[in-house]
Amino acid sequence: MTTTALVSGGKDSLYSAYLAETQGWTVDELVTLIPDDPDSMLFHTPNLSMVALQAEAWGKTHRTQRVEGIGEEAEVRALRSALSGSSGTVVAGAIASSYQWGRLHRLCFELGRRLYTPLWGKSPGRVVREEFGAGLDIRLVHLAAEPLPPRLIGQRLDEQVLGEIERLSRTVRAVNVAGEGGEYETLVVDAPFWTGRLVLDRTRVVEQAGVTRLIVEAAHLARRGERER
Repeated sequence: MTTTALVSGGKDSLYSAYLAETQGWTVDELVTLIPDDPDSMLFHTPNLSMVALQAEAWGKTHRTQRVEGIGEEAEVRALRSALSGSSGTVVAGAIASSYQWGRLHRLCFELGRRLYTPLWGKSPGRVVREEFGAGLDIRLVHLAAEPLPPRLIGQRLDEQVLGEIERLSRTVRAVNVAGEGGEYETLVVDAPFWTGRLVLDRTRVVEQAGVTRLIVEAAHLARRGERER
């Protein structure tokens, strides 16, 4: 039996995998789906290459599954392939997306695997506070909601930044404060259960059609006590 965590490098998937371990499962592997479609409805897409470093920092096995083609059928086919090679619990970071949760639930049922989504149904603000309260160093790497100012790109998601997002969400209801609707995407660069932190050596910011992205071009893992080079 294998406990598989679907991990994109963002806050919700990594925190869910961590919660699974604190609640009795040993996460055996981190699996990352890599879509051809940068606007995938089912999968996170920014900076997916960073998951390999996160897995190394956590001491976890990591594997990837390419999504060949565009659209729901191609994405579900790739997810089926990624989860068909083993049995056991599947951990995912869904909070409120019925689109994502429904497809994962149906596929896990068909494969005879249990789906564990510890964040499902929780208040978005509560989820984010739990995440940075647990010591996750979370950076904003993708801003796609018009009210979110480009100056937030690359910033650490903490109480101050979350408070700003919450204030915006009260004036623009389309903004989910946890980014569940793709309003923003994140990258975790450090966690208390890792042996080191991600150091982003080279990045660039791209702004296009109202979307601001932080693209990580080079990074390395700095072990605890090691001076960042």
